[in-house]
Amino acid sequence: MTRRANFLELFFDLVLVFALLGIVSRVVLDLSADSPTRPWAGLLYVVVLVLPMMWLWTTTSHITSRFDPRRPAVQVMVLLTALGVVFMASSLPYAFIERGYALAIPYVALQVGRPLVLVGLLRDRAQRALYARSAIWFTVSAVPWLAGILVQGGARVGLWALAITIELVAARFSWPVPGMSRQLDSAWEPAKTHHLAERYEQLLLIALGESVLALGITYTATPVSLATTLALLVGFATTVLLWRIYYYRAGQVLPEAIDAAGNRISAGRDVGRVHVLMVLGIVLVATGYEIVVTHPGGHVRPVWLVVILGGPIVFVIGRIGLERVVFNRVSRSRLIGIVALAAAALPLAFTTPLIAATGALAILLGVALADARHARGRPLEAPSPAKKPSGAHGA
Repeated sequence: MTRRANFLELFFDLVLVFALLGIVSRVVLDLSADSPTRPWAGLLYVVVLVLPMMWLWTTTSHITSRFDPRRPAVQVMVLLTALGVVFMASSLPYAFIERGYALAIPYVALQVGRPLVLVGLLRDRAQRALYARSAIWFTVSAVPWLAGILVQGGARVGLWALAITIELVAARFSWPVPGMSRQLDSAWEPAKTHHLAERYEQLLLIALGESVLALGITYTATPVSLATTLALLVGFATTVLLWRIYYYRAGQVLPEAIDAAGNRISAGRDVGRVHVLMVLGIVLVATGYEIVVTHPGGHVRPVWLVVILGGPIVFVIGRIGLERVVFNRVSRSRLIGIVALAAAALPLAFTTPLIAATGALAILLGVALADARHARGRPLEAPSPAKKPSGAHGA
């Protein structure tokens, strides 16, 4: 029987909105600084801050997919995770200068502590082995996480980037530990596919909702003018187009596509990667539109242009990956959209932030119209993922 996301999982998603909003607000301050280096460092900050939040959401979603969230132990685990995310998000304005401990310590405690608790509760050997191996690797990554507390600035960024890289690479290879069983146990089992696919769809909605929230808060706090109002409209229309490009049509049939995939575990892992990439793109888009609303006129800075155009590029790249999973093809219109966004950087560099944002909107509109034209008069397309197993192992 297909299980839908319950209220506890949706509550956790609301906490994630707070975290993503905090990341956007934090990075906007960096991009708006007059320092020649701080704005460019802000681009790296986006990645270093988004990835741990997304990885914490992913590991939590896999836990609630594997185990009944009505169990008290699972409920306590999810609620403590939500509390940890609140502490982490509250530290974001000072993450690389002072209160790094408020981000690193809750993160390490959750990522190390939850597998250890599950090892003690589980009786299934494959699941016990999986969480034991992951606990070992999270303990390894805890070293650079906690060492980052002792330094500031670029050194902390580098250590935390190393820590999240260790975790993601270890997860990619199923948390290998010499001498320990690597018996396969995946959250993408047939009975759980629809639930986990739905959670990734909800993740996109969370990110899109955060972008609207950030846009609205910024517009509320900015003196109203024709330019700021136009920036609001352009930002909202861009968010709508991102939603349209995602859900038509791969986002609508994602669970069915994974069910039909030749290697469900490999397809599920790819789905996770491309959704994280799309969320990163949405966060960049939200960051860019906060800048556009507050600075609609004047000369567009190069780093602002990177965010305004780069956010949609990252999102579309992720969306191409999703289409590869669902339909086993690559859309020409999306490739053209990426090329157009990159090519537009040169002429838009001599304009204003509002004009640059309008240019990005026009290109995304072209991608959406190309989708609509391709589908006109045709029946809804069924998913057609790759059937040949890749031999990959999942976790």
